Amino acid sequence: MLSNIRIILINTFHPGNIGSAARAMKTMGLSDLCLVTPQRYPDPDADAMAAGAMDVLTNARIFSSLDEAIADCSLVIGTSARSRNSTSNRPMLEADASAEALLKESVNCPVALVFGQETMGLTNEELEKCHFHACIDANPDYPVLNVASAIQILCYELRKASVHFSRTTIQPQAQPQADSYPLQEELERFYQHLEQTLTDIDFIIQQHPGKVMKRLRRLFNRARPESKELNMLRGILSSAQKASGVKGNTND
Repeated sequence: MLSNIRIILINTFHPGNIGSAARAMKTMGLSDLCLVTPQRYPDPDADAMAAGAMDVLTNARIFSSLDEAIADCSLVIGTSARSRNSTSNRPMLEADASAEALLKESVNCPVALVFGQETMGLTNEELEKCHFHACIDANPDYPVLNVASAIQILCYELRKASVHFSRTTIQPQAQPQADSYPLQEELERFYQHLEQTLTDIDFIIQQHPGKVMKRLRRLFNRARPESKELNMLRGILSSAQKASGVKGNTND
């Protein structure tokens, strides 16, 4: 079950952290490491820190954007040290709940756990692309973990969840395709279609767009529409465009 879980590092500047991530993953049985615009890779420091996990490091895939790295994923969870009292209103999961959600969803499609740059973490824009926000329950006075340490903890939670499922009679089950969740690239096309439609009907003013799309993204991330439901929503958008004088959707 762990083979469909993707660990994504964004814009990592210290190659040693990439090697440490590979080692943390291998000790817990994960192997799919993805790097988005790493600042120094390949690099001898990454090799040195990977130790016995050179196979994970060697097979790491490099992407030019987060969108590209998560395009075929049905569930994306972003990690951050930000407190659950944040005003962002993003759906939050504890580390163990994140692991369970990823493991269950991985039966159907690839899923991703995303880590931001060492000094900044994930940006607001990157977090907007995640269905959930995961936070490790650390000392509230100093909740900041080294990225490699955070990866180790969350990979351990994934390992623990997989062992739990293997020991129980109730296993995560693949859902029928008709009831499955859309992939991230399908969701992005929906958001583009939604924004265009809201612009067409003058709900969004291009000169002053405000935060409409950010709030709508959070709404749909919380709701998690299934593929059939997303298709229905897009049908509604197309009808609204036609009624407003715009013929059909041009975002596919």
